[in-house]
Amino acid sequence: MTIAHWVVGDGPAVLLVHAGVADARMWARQVAELRRDHRVITVDLRGYGETPLEPGAKYSDAGDVLAVLDELGVDSVEAVGSSYGGYVVQQAASRQPERFNRLVLICAPTDGVEPTEDLRAVWAEEERLLEAGDVDGATDLMVRSWIGPEADAEARELLRVMQKRAFDVQLAAGDVDNEEYPVEPEKIGAPVRLITGAHDFGWFGACAAYLAERLPNAEHIDLPWAGHLPTLERPSEALNLIG
Repeated sequence: MTIAHWVVGDGPAVLLVHAGVADARMWARQVAELRRDHRVITVDLRGYGETPLEPGAKYSDAGDVLAVLDELGVDSVEAVGSSYGGYVVQQAASRQPERFNRLVLICAPTDGVEPTEDLRAVWAEEERLLEAGDVDGATDLMVRSWIGPEADAEARELLRVMQKRAFDVQLAAGDVDNEEYPVEPEKIGAPVRLITGAHDFGWFGACAAYLAERLPNAEHIDLPWAGHLPTLERPSEALNLIG
């Protein structure tokens, strides 16, 4: 199956991979600018946006992303991943490091770092609400938890719509088997920019610090104003960080 994807603009290829509470729509304002001098590729991972998720499916998000690049004939790409999308990018770049000429990882998790208790509490409450059938309550929880204080009402509503869509698709699919490739930072020789937010859960800062120690060519930028989704919270300022 080919996942839903979009390509606009001309120039060097840049791939944008969305967060696990969102879909490709989160990048709309960045795409509008980047397309002026880049070939911009956005995707909806399985179970998000316009990409379905079949019950019992066996797949790999990172494998799907690499397959899209294959289909488009992209041999060299700059990849930007937000949150879970940054984790997918790490997997793909560990698998085929020669293909990636630069990475930007925004508030991304990684292997080898244990989640913090405050984050575990949010996940537990999300699970409780979903098991109770309260999808709207779980959606509200995700919006409160994952977007920072700088976000406007439009950004919050977009996040609500994207997360609700993901819950609806994924709950209908039930249990699936998403293979995660190993993340091997030492193999990723391309420059990597690690972006974190001061208002985010502490785990993501710990993940960035862990990666910074192991990636051959990394820089870490912590944004004092940002929560977990800076590209939605201050779209223009975030563009300068990923461009």
